[in-house]
Amino acid sequence: MTEPALTDPAVPEAVALLDAAAEIADSPLLQIAENLRRRVSAYIRCTALVIFTEDCTGRPQKKAGAEEIISLVSIEELDRVRASLPDLEPRWSDERIAGQLLPVLVMRSTTNALLVLTHPSLAPGRREEQALPLLERLWGIAAARIRDKVAEAPPSYLRESRAASAERARLTAELTDQHSTTLETLLSALRSPHETDASARRAATELAAAALVSLRASADRTAALLEEPVVKAFERLRADLRPLERFGGIDLQFVEPPADGRALPGEVAHAARAVVRSLVLAMVEQDGVSRIRVQWDCDGTNLLVNIRDDGEGRLSLAEDGMRRIEQRVEALDGHLRLEVMAGWGSDAFVSLPLDPPAPPSPEAAAWGLGRREEEVLRLLAAGLRNRTIAAELHVSENTVKFHVRNVFRKLGVTSRAEAVALANEASARK
Repeated sequence: MTEPALTDPAVPEAVALLDAAAEIADSPLLQIAENLRRRVSAYIRCTALVIFTEDCTGRPQKKAGAEEIISLVSIEELDRVRASLPDLEPRWSDERIAGQLLPVLVMRSTTNALLVLTHPSLAPGRREEQALPLLERLWGIAAARIRDKVAEAPPSYLRESRAASAERARLTAELTDQHSTTLETLLSALRSPHETDASARRAATELAAAALVSLRASADRTAALLEEPVVKAFERLRADLRPLERFGGIDLQFVEPPADGRALPGEVAHAARAVVRSLVLAMVEQDGVSRIRVQWDCDGTNLLVNIRDDGEGRLSLAEDGMRRIEQRVEALDGHLRLEVMAGWGSDAFVSLPLDPPAPPSPEAAAWGLGRREEEVLRLLAAGLRNRTIAAELHVSENTVKFHVRNVFRKLGVTSRAEAVALANEASARK
């Protein structure tokens, strides 16, 4: 078989496609839409590119292009478009985007993310049968990387995403109350028996009633984006792990969570799946593991995860990989506990709170202490040693030492005695 010469026109085209794929795969989450739009412009041009993905609960929209479009496009519009797509095939159509009917090219990904290109047109010299497959492949890479980057995100991203979700929920609730009051007042006025223009009153009443229904539906949809039913979240986990069972020769056993369990905040659901995947992979890397049991439960306040293997019981929280998993759990104020028994396997227990932590005390805020650091200082002031604090907080002793060092640095002290004295002084002022 003859290899293509470097002068073959197909060679630079292939190199350009590989460069585009590499850039999209390496893009930060906040730049992935802009990079995707720039790269696909070699095949299909557009005035704006919008991505809608529920994998990223803090920012489900990722947008680039014309400001008059990306600033007005709504989740409700995008969700309606996605629901109208019967499969993964791209579709040229006219859709209501940013409050107006626009020509668009839309497609879903295997992760159920949506891509919208407004005012699409083929780049010069391109044919549709050539451009669409290339666009589909670059979009598939982008959608998969968004999902993976969210799963691999550092603790700071998880905290920021949770804060963004909470803020969006608060604003939605405020707008719902505001507009509901306005529309209900309008309905009352138009239903007044003193109104003589019956037909106008009837038409206005119907319009206002429809607006109320739409507003409530939008609020419900936003709430649904922020939460995931625990059973649905667990099913997505099973789907994520299925290839490991199929190709890795591991007997994965799943214990279903209660069907009536509390819905999980989006960040908790995504973080929990990432933690379970990481723990399962850490267990698989051990010799002699043939069976792993995964169980989820919910006590109304926390998501409770238990993962057990039948290996030699050699996992340790001191390992780099396990330490990274522990940091991810702690980013959501959760706890990771590991029990091992030589020759009998490893048992990992994870607890993730479903609600954001309470705000820190004024003293902790003034010192710049995080929630876990405040807890460590409180236990230090109670006279507990590092090992006891670790048991109390369900973390490793190395984690406690890490937090103690941070507490010392933020308080400007060099010893436990000084830290305890400052904490007691602050407590006495209350």
